[in-house]
Amino acid sequence: MQLGLIGLGKMGGNMAERVRRAGHEVIGYDRAPGKRDVESLQDLVDALEAPRVVWVMVPSGEPTRATVRELGELLSPGDVVVDGGNSKFTDDQIHADELARKSIGYVDAGVSGGVWGLENGYALMVGGSAEDVAKVQPVFDALKPPAAKEEANSSPAGAGAGFVHAGPVGAGHFAKMVHNGIEYAMMQAYGEGYELLTAVDLVEDVPGVIASWTQGTVIRSWLLDLLVRALQEDPDLNQITGYSEDSGEGRWTVEQAIQNAVPMPAISASLFARFASRQEDSPTMKAVAALRNQFGGHAVHAIRTQEAEKPA
Repeated sequence: MQLGLIGLGKMGGNMAERVRRAGHEVIGYDRAPGKRDVESLQDLVDALEAPRVVWVMVPSGEPTRATVRELGELLSPGDVVVDGGNSKFTDDQIHADELARKSIGYVDAGVSGGVWGLENGYALMVGGSAEDVAKVQPVFDALKPPAAKEEANSSPAGAGAGFVHAGPVGAGHFAKMVHNGIEYAMMQAYGEGYELLTAVDLVEDVPGVIASWTQGTVIRSWLLDLLVRALQEDPDLNQITGYSEDSGEGRWTVEQAIQNAVPMPAISASLFARFASRQEDSPTMKAVAALRNQFGGHAVHAIRTQEAEKPA
């Protein structure tokens, strides 16, 4: 089939290549001239045969909203728009309603696989009507991980793992949001375990310990494999700082936990830990230190000024 793909960055570019390798035609558009096959969204739509499938792979928020709005003016009844970015699930129904007024379908696709997806495949969580999902299914089949016999035998889910039609519009991005919230907590747990290992003199080969966990243990995972890779490149992690951003999904997961009265202590704590990572000198801990000094006379560490550091 043909696929129009908007956004040919690290994820989008690799996805386009994987779909092409499966024998499909991909016509790509990107704002960067060196990456794109056509010069405009109008050219993209004109190059596709109806019924068209156009996959949007641009940053979430207003860039995605603007792209979907523009496609709504260019596409025809029976076409389908797929949002494969990390949009908030509440945006999906708005997009679907806007496009439905013009008889254009809408599918939201949560995509996981990062820069490794080209070779390994992408896990796909999609939302939308069965009719619209079916129009995109050949692309989903091209993107998802291969259902090898050994994988089917080793996975409790069997050969069908890697793709799910999660429900109606919004279900795909909601599932991806929860997936990323879990990812926050897993990364935090690995990070805390790593720090404790490095804090004692007893363990002499911390990278070796982390690597030993990747085979035969209950905490093995692809994330753990990536931590091993990072420690091979930088054993003491001296080349980076601990500053860590959050892309939104962790916050949205915690918001939904509050709205639905679902306790999420681990995911919430991992989100707040990222906020703490951005503080060179935590105001909270300053207040804690001051309080300990006030009620118990515990020592505090004064800030050394440049004037105080000058030699006498």
